[in-house]
Amino acid sequence: MKPVTIYTTQLCGFCHAAKRLLTSKDIAFDEIDVAMNPDKRQEMMSRAHGRHTVPQIFIGDTHVGGCDELYALEREGKLDPLLAA
Repeated sequence: MKPVTIYTTQLCGFCHAAKRLLTSKDIAFDEIDVAMNPDKRQEMMSRAHGRHTVPQIFIGDTHVGGCDELYALEREGKLDPLLAA
């Protein structure tokens, strides 16, 4: 399974929703809180091609996007294959 990284902040409802989906599917992920870490926020923005909102989710080197995109992949049956690829 590819590693999953999610950039978050503690007060972000979309971050919590994305983590809930991943947890419900028993998908381990690395969470990086960017709220008080400008270096990690800059890293996130660089990896996400300038996007500055959270969450920003990566599966391996693939930028999934945010919570809406993660749920769309799940609804379309594309999340599991992306994780396994």
